[in-house]
Order: sequence, then C-alpha cells, then structure tokens
Amino acid sequence: MAGDYQLMRTQAQNRFNPLEWEGVIPAGESAFLADVVLFDNHLVYSQIDNAVSKMTIRDLTSGRETPLTFNDDIFVASFSGNYNSKSRNVRVFYSSMTTPATYYNFNLSTGKSRMLGQAQVSESFSSDNYKSERVMITARDGEKVPVSLVYNKNTFRKGTNPLFQFGYGAYGTTLEPYFSANRLSLLDRGIVYAVPHVRGSDILGYSWYRNGSALNKKNSFNDFIDVTKGLVDQQYCDGNKVFAAGMEAGGLLIGAVANQAPQLYLGMLAQNPAVDIVTTLLAAEEGAPWAGVEFDEWGNPNERTDYEYMMTYSPYDNVHKKNYPNIFVSTSFYGPIGYWEGAKWVARLRNLNAGDSLILLETDIGTEEEAERPFDYLRSLARQYTFLLDLL
Repeated sequence: MAGDYQLMRTQAQNRFNPLEWEGVIPAGESAFLADVVLFDNHLVYSQIDNAVSKMTIRDLTSGRETPLTFNDDIFVASFSGNYNSKSRNVRVFYSSMTTPATYYNFNLSTGKSRMLGQAQVSESFSSDNYKSERVMITARDGEKVPVSLVYNKNTFRKGTNPLFQFGYGAYGTTLEPYFSANRLSLLDRGIVYAVPHVRGSDILGYSWYRNGSALNKKNSFNDFIDVTKGLVDQQYCDGNKVFAAGMEAGGLLIGAVANQAPQLYLGMLAQNPAVDIVTTLLAAEEGAPWAGVEFDEWGNPNERTDYEYMMTYSPYDNVHKKNYPNIFVSTSFYGPIGYWEGAKWVARLRNLNAGDSLILLETDIGTEEEAERPFDYLRSLARQYTFLLDLL
C-alpha cells in the first residue's frame, strides 16, 4: 500500500489482481502523487515534493521526462480541460500568491509553454511589486513546518511589518498558495501575509495529515504558535503586530491558540469557528452520516481516551481568566458551523478576559438567499480588515 499514492498499470482482465500490476510512478519518500492525465503518446503527472508543486511530461515511447517550468517558487498548478487524448498540448491552470489565475498550454514534445489567458485584477496591479517565499520553520519537536509568505516589496522592512497569519490544518486540506485580490488591501498597507501548513494538512503527505488529527491534534496548534515565533525571530514582522485568523476548523485552531499563547497576538479573527467541538460531537445522532468522518478527524468523545484528550484543547472548555488578545468573531445563521458556538465562546471570553481587549461578535441573521450575496461577504471582510487596521 502507498499512503501517498502511486500509479500502476495492468491488463484490463487483471485489474482486480494486484499481483499482476506494474509500477509506473512509484510512491516517493518526500513526494506524493496529486494527479495524472494520459494522452496517446504522453503521460503528464503532478506531484507535491517537499511541499512544492511539480509537473512532469513523460514520453511513453522513449521514457524521456520533461519537467514543466513556472515563474514562481511556490504556486498552484492543476490540469484543466484535457479531454482530447490526441492533443499535442496539455492545458494547465496556474496561480501563485503573486500571480492571478492563468491558463497555459504546454507542448508535450518540447515542454514549452504558451499563455492562453490571465484573470485581470486592475490597471494598477503589477505582480512585480510582490514577493512570495517558502520558509521552513522548526517546530518544538524538530519537525520543519512549511510556510507560504507574500508581501509587498516596496513596503517590506525587516522586523517592522505587521503579520497576518492564516491557518486551517484539518481534514488533510492544504491551503494552497493561490492569488487573492482581496489580500492586496493588506499587502499594500505593509502587512506580511503568511499561511503555515501545519500538521493536519497534507502538504507533506498522508503522515503529515495524521500527525495533526485525532490524538495528535495538538501538533496543529503547536505548529501554528511555533511558526509565529519563528517568523518573528527571522524578522519577517514586528512581534507586537501579529494577527492570527482562521475559519471553521481553522477557527478551532485560532481558539486553541488564543488559550495557549494569547501574548503572541495583537488581534485574532475567527470566522464561523468550531470552538465547542466536544459538545457538538457528543450531540451527534447515532448513525449520522457525518459522525464517522468527524470522529475519525477529531476522535470520538464517547470514548474516554478521546474525550479526555479533546477536553485538553477544546477552545470553549479551556477559556480561563487571563489577558486575551483582541478577537473578532463572525458567525452566521446559515454557516456550516452553528452560530451558537461562536456566540457562547464570546460570552465566556468576555466573562473571563482579565484585560481590556476587544471581544467582538458579528452574526449574520439575514435570509439564506442573502447569505449567498457576494457583496455581503466583502462587506464582512471589510469590517474584519477595519478591525485589524484600527488596532494598528
């Protein structure tokens, strides 16, 4: 078995007999197979190798391989619309933290690219004003955590910039280094934007995911905190101007970090946060289709070992009297997480906060149709950005 996937081939009549399978792309120690697309004479495959995307063309006749080259060190690339096996090109979607969504054709014989189109941002936007980096931060147990960074080169000064650190770290979901036009508002004000790929994501493969889930869940929180300390030490930011943010399961991450290391952060944003995880899972109906997935991810609180472990980090259950950072919590009647989780968390924070920091709650109580309106999302995002900028 290959936890990080491998590509095999066999005759159709042997497809259910693994002993008759032959390896095409083996499982790698540092790389996992993300996707493949097959043409009449070529195979193109994508991998994540040491947290970096790569794509390769293989000539099925000669076996010669040609790596596809891109402009950025860290990026997102995926196959798009390759329906004709006789095509001479492979079409690729591409984006990075400095490059808007772009489509390329790569010639299967030469590997040379031709840009087909790119999303327009604004007349004043130029990707040359921004720089993205991949930094590896050593966590407390020696593991190296990949971090994707982007900042405006014209406003960056070592050790002086604010830092906005956005995390998730659950379900094996990796926050890819995509471009975001909404992020430019922060970058152009001198804020460094960082995405730590903590354990619980799969950027370093299946084991990286499992080492941040269930009875290993606290590794996600430790990684996030250690990345903050590491970026401050490496002078990517001013240690007094650090913000943390996350949504849904990432909101749980933010809640746990707020309890463990509140002194590191000037402010926090938590969107539809899952901060009362134990109560929610205890209330799961027997046989509910989603319960098995959640129990596998977090643990089953009906089991004593899992319950006791979850209670050591559950954000709501671990709020104690201390100085908390400024926190902006946004919830919705129609969000994927019950609005009451964020509401009761805010109430407890306000009751036990020993300092005078702001603990704010925004609840969208509009209709379900209103919740889908894009400008409502942008207004909410603008309020969150205003919260951060006001603190600065």
